[in-house]
Amino acid sequence: MVMRVVELFAGVGGFRIGLEGPPGSPRDEDFAVVWSNQWEPSTKKQHAAEVYAKRWGLTESKEKPLHFIGDGEVFVNDDIATIDVEDIPDYDLLVGGFPCQDYSVAKTAKDATGIEGKKGVLWWEIHRILNGKKPSYAMLENVDRLLKSPTKQRGRDFAVMLSSLTDLGYIVEWRVINAADYGMPQRRRRVFIMAYAPDKPQHEALKNEENIKQWIETDGTFAKAFPIKPLSILFAIPSQLKGPKDTDLADVSLNFNKGANSKSKSPFKKSGIVVGNNYYTYDTVPKYDGPTTTLADILLPASKVPMEYVIQPDSVLKAKGWKYLKGAKDEARKGTDDFTYRYKEGPMVFPDSLDRPSRTIITGEGGSTPSRFKHVVKFRPTKKMKEEHNLDSDECQTIRKEFNLKKSEWMRRLTPVELERLNMFPDNHTEGTTDGKRAFFMGNALVIGIVKLLGESLIES
Repeated sequence: MVMRVVELFAGVGGFRIGLEGPPGSPRDEDFAVVWSNQWEPSTKKQHAAEVYAKRWGLTESKEKPLHFIGDGEVFVNDDIATIDVEDIPDYDLLVGGFPCQDYSVAKTAKDATGIEGKKGVLWWEIHRILNGKKPSYAMLENVDRLLKSPTKQRGRDFAVMLSSLTDLGYIVEWRVINAADYGMPQRRRRVFIMAYAPDKPQHEALKNEENIKQWIETDGTFAKAFPIKPLSILFAIPSQLKGPKDTDLADVSLNFNKGANSKSKSPFKKSGIVVGNNYYTYDTVPKYDGPTTTLADILLPASKVPMEYVIQPDSVLKAKGWKYLKGAKDEARKGTDDFTYRYKEGPMVFPDSLDRPSRTIITGEGGSTPSRFKHVVKFRPTKKMKEEHNLDSDECQTIRKEFNLKKSEWMRRLTPVELERLNMFPDNHTEGTTDGKRAFFMGNALVIGIVKLLGESLIES
C-alpha cells in the first residue's frame, strides 16, 4: 500500500526526492506526494516554487490560480495560512522542514527569537493541518538550535512543540543527525522529528514505557536507519514537559525551564521520546563503519567548472579579501557611539579540506565576493583558466606558497551542481534560476539521504 504524503514548506522538493526518488524516476512503491505547498513571503517572484513545478512537470490550473496539477497531485504556491484544511486530501504522512530562520545559528543569540519570531509562528500552521486530518505519521526537520531556543528559557520552544503534538495524541521521537556521521558528503547537523498516531505499531510499542531504552538503541525508526552505540543507562528515566500547575500550552511556554541559569544547557539532548507528559532524552553516539563521501568525491572536473568560479588572484590578499576573512582576528573595533572593543575570531580552513565531508552549506554561498563562510577548494585549473586569470604570475606564486598549494594548483568556489551534490540532489535540479538563488536553495535544503533512510525505516517498522 502506498503511503500518501503531504509536503509543507516544500522548497525545491528535498523531502519528496528522499521519499519518492528523483523527478522522472519510476513512481515509488511506498510513497506518493498527493499535495504540497511552497510559498515565500515578501517576494514577488516565487523561485523555489517555479523550480518545484518545473521539475515535476506540473501545470497551473485554469480553475484555481496558484494551484499546479500533476499526475494525481496538487502543488499550491500560496500562503499556507490561507489554506483551508478541508482542501487538503486525506493523507498518511506529513513532512516538512519548517522555516528555521528564527532558530538558525546564522542569527545571533539576540535575534534568535524562536517560536515567537515572524517565521517561527509557522509551526502553528503545521499543528493546524495535523489537527485537521490526524495523519498516521509526521516527519519534520529543523536546525538543532531548536532544542535550546530561546536563550532566555532554554528548550522552551521545543517543549511547546512536543506538548502540542502529544495534545493531538501523538507519541514523538527526535534525533539530532549529522549527515557526515553516516557517510554522507556534508557535515550538516539537523534535528529530525517523527510523530506516531494512536493505533500505529510504533505508538502501540511505545505506550509501554519499559520499551523506551530498547527503542532508542535498536528497535526504533531512527535506530534502524541511523545506528548508535549502546546507551550508558540501565533503564529509561522520564522528565516532565508540564509542571504540576501547568494546564495548557500557554503554561508550558511560560514555565518550562524558567528561572534556569542563563548559561545553563537545554534539558533536551540529541535523542529522545515523548509519551504523554513524560519525555526521555539522551546524548546518543553514532555507530557507523561504512564508506564515507568526501568533498573531493563530489567535485566536478576543471573542464566543467565555469570561469566565474575561479578565485581572482587580487581578491585573495586585498583588504577584506579571502585571506583576511578566512583568517584569525584579534583587533580593535568600534561599536555604536564610538564604543571600542576587542573582536576575536578563530581561523577557517582555507582552502577547504578535500579529504573529509564538507562543511555545512549556508544560504549565502552564491556570488564571487570574498566571504568567511563560502566554500573554496583547491584544484588544477585548465590552460584557459591560467591564461585568463594570469595564474602563473609572481603574485599567484606567493599565494600558492602561503596556502600550501602545488605549482599547478589554484582555488575556486563551489558550483551550484556541487552544492546540490552535497545535499545529495540530482545534478542541475535547481537549474533555471540565478546561481545565487541556487546556492540559497541548497543552504535551506536538507540532505536527502537522511530522508531516504528514515522513509525506508518507517516502512519497515
